[in-house]
Amino acid sequence: MNRKPRVLLLSASSGAGHVRAAQALEKAFAVRGDCEVEHIDTIQYVSKLFQRVYDKIYISMVRRAPDLMGVLYERTDQPWQNPRRRLALDRLNAQPMIRLLKRVQPDLCVATHFLPAEIIAWLIAKKKLRAKNAIVVTDYDVHAMWLCRTVGRYYLAIPEAAEYLAGVGVPREILRVTGIPVDPLFAIPLDRARARSELKLEAKSHILLLAAGGYGIGPLEQLVRDLLALRKPWQFVAIAGKNEKTPGRPGELCGNPREWRTSACAGRLHEPNGSVHGRR
Repeated sequence: MNRKPRVLLLSASSGAGHVRAAQALEKAFAVRGDCEVEHIDTIQYVSKLFQRVYDKIYISMVRRAPDLMGVLYERTDQPWQNPRRRLALDRLNAQPMIRLLKRVQPDLCVATHFLPAEIIAWLIAKKKLRAKNAIVVTDYDVHAMWLCRTVGRYYLAIPEAAEYLAGVGVPREILRVTGIPVDPLFAIPLDRARARSELKLEAKSHILLLAAGGYGIGPLEQLVRDLLALRKPWQFVAIAGKNEKTPGRPGELCGNPREWRTSACAGRLHEPNGSVHGRR
């Protein structure tokens, strides 16, 4: 080649995990310096209907009807069943993404979400894309929607995921157990005393880290209340959400009762009146 290889990372902002994994890979490729790397959010390259499904309806179902979401998850988790119907629907709603891939013609595509993974695999099968194709599964389990035929590599979180894929017919030689990509930032040692000082945490008390999903989904508020009830001399740092303002009761736990940013909250769990104070 007379140019650097082009690497296209494709995530989807239906939750933060897919995007954060792609961002971590983007930084890693940039450090190598031997390729041109670009990261795109494929939700910006699908129809308005799909944007609503992935960004609104999915999250609403997880929050308000988790049992129904669980049933749908299980019923659609059928390896190699009905892939043509799903692909037809995806192709219909992902025309901007398809045009982008044909125009860019990257040398390597790395998908951290099953939607772009399926579109890329189809384009390669139809010889409309010449790229190498890799899928980074950003879950510990592997749902059937991650399954594609024309894939060069699967990168998986745990050995059990590799065994499952091998068991449903994916060639073992393309399976790699690497863990889910994390930002290189986490490899940089930090001074513990300075970090505690910046978060207004006491120097020697035990700290609990509470982490929820990218949309703040989960019983985080109740967990904090249960910990408060134990009256232990702990401090906690809670991380959740997308820096969105969420009015209501969570504000009683940290900072201004009328406004609570779900991105981060640090405070002490041993206040005599049961309240939590600290830095939002």
